[in-house]
Amino acid sequence: MPWKNGGGATTEIAVSPTGAALDDFDWRVSMARVESGGPFSGFAGVDRTLAVLEGEGIVLDIAGRPAATVTKASAPLSFPADVPTQAALIAGPIIDLNVMTRRGRMTHAVERVMISTSTDIHSVADVTLILCFDGEITVAGAAPVRIGQRDTLLLGPDALKWRLEPARPATLFVIRIDRVAATINACFET
Repeated sequence: MPWKNGGGATTEIAVSPTGAALDDFDWRVSMARVESGGPFSGFAGVDRTLAVLEGEGIVLDIAGRPAATVTKASAPLSFPADVPTQAALIAGPIIDLNVMTRRGRMTHAVERVMISTSTDIHSVADVTLILCFDGEITVAGAAPVRIGQRDTLLLGPDALKWRLEPARPATLFVIRIDRVAATINACFET
């Protein structure tokens, strides 16, 4: 689908609610090929995390912050998606992973995990996504699921612990998304 600012295209991995548009999602996970530098699309009331999957990397100039360099080796970078952000590519195109949540409704965390032996993933999140960036893994359970390169497994809130069995060393992104607890206002008469 086209970027909100028209500067490129993205592949949507998952969105909630299903079928939500760019202005009304609760959360969204996508990958994009970035061919050149320029402004990022703005998303009012949204928090974003970006990780570089392929290419040399990107330098982000996020209003009010020092410039941040994001590469395949660096940790994913979280920032508000509603502040002006300019991007400059380090050396040619990149493919990035974007995770966005609607502030006040949802929160998220993104972790890059490299595994070469059986590994347990623990999560009490409302939603957990496991993106197998490279390699191949089997997710153990009552019905084991095999996911390969660039496949994503969406796990619900009942998934507290999952055993991941890599066929060979693999790089994964574990994305945890939670609903923000509603605040209850109570009025008392005296």
